[in-house]
Amino acid sequence: MSENPFSIISMIAEQRIAEAQQQGAFDNLAGAGKPLQLEDDSAIPEDLRMAYKVLKNSGYVPEEIAQRKEISNLMDMLEKESDEQQKIGQMRRMQYLLLQMRLRCRRSFALEQEDPYYQQILERLAHVHTR
Repeated sequence: MSENPFSIISMIAEQRIAEAQQQGAFDNLAGAGKPLQLEDDSAIPEDLRMAYKVLKNSGYVPEEIAQRKEISNLMDMLEKESDEQQKIGQMRRMQYLLLQMRLRCRRSFALEQEDPYYQQILERLAHVHTR
């Protein structure tokens, strides 16, 4: 009766890890004792998360994610900006990005009223206008 090759590999890996740990190979690693920086991928459909992670690790960022990040950055800039002309320019850029997202995506990705991201944008814009 032969053993499962994966269980043998797992046993060897566990043994090597234990040996390295005893030798102190894991002491003084960068970030030791600090919390892990986990990424929030809840906005990415579950079946696409692995593909997005592979693409991200290779330096590619999907356009819709890059646009959402740019919109978020524009929102931050709007909150801090005191020059009205700059605010108008930033709001126009944001409107353009939102329109581009809606036109590019034929599926129901467009930011609709039920979308929590849409609600966040509205709340932040309302906050900017009340200043």
